Parts: sequence; C-alpha cells; structure tokens
Amino acid sequence: MPVPNPQPAPVASSLAAPAAAVPTARIPQRSHAFTVARYLAVGACNTIFGYGCFALFTLLLTPIFSYGYVAASLLANLFGITFSFLGYKWFVFKTKGNYLKEWIRCVGVYSASMVLSAAALPFVVAILRRRTSYDRGAPYIAGALVLVISVVFSFFGHRHISFADRSQSPPNAS
Repeated sequence: MPVPNPQPAPVASSLAAPAAAVPTARIPQRSHAFTVARYLAVGACNTIFGYGCFALFTLLLTPIFSYGYVAASLLANLFGITFSFLGYKWFVFKTKGNYLKEWIRCVGVYSASMVLSAAALPFVVAILRRRTSYDRGAPYIAGALVLVISVVFSFFGHRHISFADRSQSPPNAS
C-alpha cells in the first residue's frame, strides 16, 4: 500500500486564512473611521450650503411678501436636503443607483431627526435652566447639545436606512 505524500496545500491554506483574516478585520474599522470623517466633512459643507440658500432665498423673497423668510426656509430645506443627499451618496456611503428611493428615505431620516430634535429641545432647555445659571443661554446650549445628538442619529439613520445595502437582504423578506 503506497504512503500518501503530504500535500503542502492544506498547510499553506491554513496559514493563509488567518493572515487574510487579519487585514479584513482591520479594514472595516479603518473604513468606518473614514466614513465618519467624510460624513462630518460633507455635513460641514451641507451646513454652509443650506444656510447660504436660506440667506439667498430670504434676500430674494422678503421684498415680495411679508413672511418671505418662511418660504425661504422651506426652499432652503428642500435644496439643502437634496445637496446633503448627493454628498452622502457620492462621497460618504458611495452607493450606486436608487436615487429616488434613497432620496425619499433620506428625507424620512431628516424628518425624524427634526421631529426628535424639536421634541427634545424644550426638555433640555428646562434641565439646563434648573441645573445651571445660564437662563438666557440655555436655548443656545440646548440647541448645540441636541444638534450633536441629531448628527449622530442622522449618521446611523443614513447608514442603515437612506443608504443601506439592500442587496444582502433576502428577496422575499416581509
């Protein structure tokens, strides 16, 4: 009976698997950090663009009617959300296709974020007024705190809802 010659392939593959697993384990963490950094950079551009739109529309619409700034705010939000959507789609989450579906989900995430922020603001202001001596400054401090929470909420909302990879979900999922 012939003695089988041990193959180096199983040894090489068993060594190759852990070596391949090490870089793979590090890439998502590094990639996630870059995604967050890109999200914050695009968010800064979004803020400048959105406020610029608001200022421009206010300048153009206020001479036309009394509450032009309200219409300016609505238009600026529409343009700002669309600008944000494209920045997040192209530079942060880098998804392909599905523009309308992703835009609608993006509007949904922003709407939920705005509602949660508006609901949280009075509570945070009240807490700050009771616990600090910043009575007049409480709304501004609360606004900044709620903004931070809103940015985090929006990041996860965009990541898991607006720009979620739907290709990995089962086709007949209910």
